[in-house]
Amino acid sequence: MPMKMFQQLQAELGVKFNDLSLLQQAFTHTSYVNENKQAKHNERLEFLGDAVLELTVTQYLYEQFPKLPEGELTKMRASIVCEPSLKLLADEHHFGRHLLLGRGEETTGGRSKPAILADVFEAFIGALYLDQGLETVVQFLQSNLFMKLRLENSDQITDAKSQLQEYTQQNNLSKPEYCLVMESGPSHEKQFTIEVRFDSNVMGTGIGRSKKESEQRAAAQALIKLQQKQQQ
Repeated sequence: MPMKMFQQLQAELGVKFNDLSLLQQAFTHTSYVNENKQAKHNERLEFLGDAVLELTVTQYLYEQFPKLPEGELTKMRASIVCEPSLKLLADEHHFGRHLLLGRGEETTGGRSKPAILADVFEAFIGALYLDQGLETVVQFLQSNLFMKLRLENSDQITDAKSQLQEYTQQNNLSKPEYCLVMESGPSHEKQFTIEVRFDSNVMGTGIGRSKKESEQRAAAQALIKLQQKQQQ
């Protein structure tokens, strides 16, 4: 049954593994291995995937923002390769539904735990790297992460909140509501996760070093989604 599930996942992700067992391992939590001794858990793949993400995101930022100093690039990378951000990416691809969990972890809501979802995204990247190399990882991230970063950091949306407000008024939409959903990190390096909602529906999520930055990123994402809907 698990292998059939991962064949379906490949179709959803638009990737095809040469070694499907690597993909299954990426989604296998340690709690599952405790009950199924023949299985392999994903912790080593997570370790590898973390390093691959650090490298690919670093290269993207280095090339995309040639005028930014090292300190700013480091902060940007930290806001991308972090638990809240990776959890969002895992959620977008419904990784939680494909997790192999032990009974205890299943009953305590393991499929929606941020740490587990962030870890499985890293493990997936590690598995993809082992199976097909760095170029394929970069291609996957281009369409699933880097494109969003380009849009969110575009000069056209430096004041995304104002543009979103104007857009909603022009199209007779409800007023956007900004909600702080997570605050993490030490006091000197806080990270804020903010959602922008319309009538309780989440239209954008932003992660940043300040509430203002997070709101701008959430608004940028919402603006992109609304404009895409209008074009369909």
